[in-house]
Amino acid sequence: MKSIMVVGTTSHAGKSLLTTAICRILSRRGWRVAPFKGQNMALNAYVTASGGEIGYAQAVQAWAAGVAPLVEMNPILLKPQGDMTSQIILKGKAIGKVSATDYYEQYFELGWQTIKECLQYLSTEFDALVCEGAGSPAEINLKHRDLTNMRVAKHLNAPTLLVVDIDRGGAFAHVVGTLELLDPDERALIKGVAINKFRGQRSILEPGIKWLEERTGISVVGVIPYLEQVFPAEDSLDLLERKPAKANSELNIAVIRLPRIANFTDFDPLESEPSVTVKYLSPKQDLGHPDAVIIPGTKTTIADLILLQKSGMAEAIQNYAASGGTVLGICGGFQMLGQTIADPEGVEGQAGRYQGLNLLPIKTVITGQKIARQRQVTSNYPQMGLPVTGFEIHQGRSRIENPADQKSCHPLFDDVNLGLVDSCQSVWGTYLHGIFDNGPWRRAWVNRLRQQRGLKSLPTGVSNYREQREQILDSLATQIEEHLDLTPFIS
Repeated sequence: MKSIMVVGTTSHAGKSLLTTAICRILSRRGWRVAPFKGQNMALNAYVTASGGEIGYAQAVQAWAAGVAPLVEMNPILLKPQGDMTSQIILKGKAIGKVSATDYYEQYFELGWQTIKECLQYLSTEFDALVCEGAGSPAEINLKHRDLTNMRVAKHLNAPTLLVVDIDRGGAFAHVVGTLELLDPDERALIKGVAINKFRGQRSILEPGIKWLEERTGISVVGVIPYLEQVFPAEDSLDLLERKPAKANSELNIAVIRLPRIANFTDFDPLESEPSVTVKYLSPKQDLGHPDAVIIPGTKTTIADLILLQKSGMAEAIQNYAASGGTVLGICGGFQMLGQTIADPEGVEGQAGRYQGLNLLPIKTVITGQKIARQRQVTSNYPQMGLPVTGFEIHQGRSRIENPADQKSCHPLFDDVNLGLVDSCQSVWGTYLHGIFDNGPWRRAWVNRLRQQRGLKSLPTGVSNYREQREQILDSLATQIEEHLDLTPFIS
């Protein structure tokens, strides 16, 4: 099996982007290719057809390769929590939570064995692997326990591409420093350098490229221009780099940027709506008067709920809803909309019962058992009978316990446990991630907001977001293929 490794001089150098593009490029050339990331730390996750969790970035890379996402593509997923611990997802299943120190003492050998088993399986199913590293391969205090970068490259004897972000400055120092800190057998695998996020004239950069190649003996195989298109983000730091409001925006939607925000890729389809601006707000910022407020998913529902209450954002959302504003919550955000959240087992930390925002008449109990599955349902709101697909990832059950509250809200879907909307149709919540991927459903909801503003409704016969995502992936691959020579990696 052929393999390519993509590592970066720093976090956010563009590893995920280039890995995705290379998957699509090789797929278009007729290869049966798959992505791989041995260990990922991220709160954006996807549920495979088998019900296993992987990093959302690896799901996107699988789609770029034209194959279904598999748990073997991301054997280890670490989901950070607020108490210096992470939940461990091994081959798609949660096996516990642990601190960083204990993780490497208790799970390193198991992790590496699992990675090797997954690589062996993928080698029987695919012609090639495009492997993504994490952070930097030259963190000298971590290299002995690094499960993601050059350990994988050496195991596969994979020609390796080193990516550097020139937009942040210091690119040549980053490349030279990274190479200096690699062991000789690791450095020998580096077959090319890609300079990413370049703005300006290539001719001005040429003297630096010549110097770098002479200094290192490694070719610069690509100078990738700064790409403006929105690409699914891997962690919340990417949210700080999102574009400002669109010039032709007619609707403004505020997403609360919770400290442990999860699966904010749910809102990429909303950002693709030409008339919609999605703005991420810190809980300390002024809520203002948006057309809708979204409380997203989170890995620590209770801790983030308490922060909303202490910051004043909870009261601001309650006042906004009382004035007729549209509020929606997804997953942990759905749980926050209810009357209470109980954590009797201390799954999220200290056991206890906590007051919610009291915008929906539900009570939630957090449990140790995680639900992770794909779903296909039919909508009751904002339009009856629309097919909707998505996936669940949550620990907890939400129920209406008081029979008198039954009439104050209605099921969002034909599965009454998956979401509710109040009788005024202004507050709703759901456990379904990926809901906005459904084009007709998304457009029907956007039209409801437009009607409240006195705006003309838009056509609802639009495609699902996966078709737009395919166009984005094709465009991405075309642009990068023009500026990246893969010959040293696939010859």
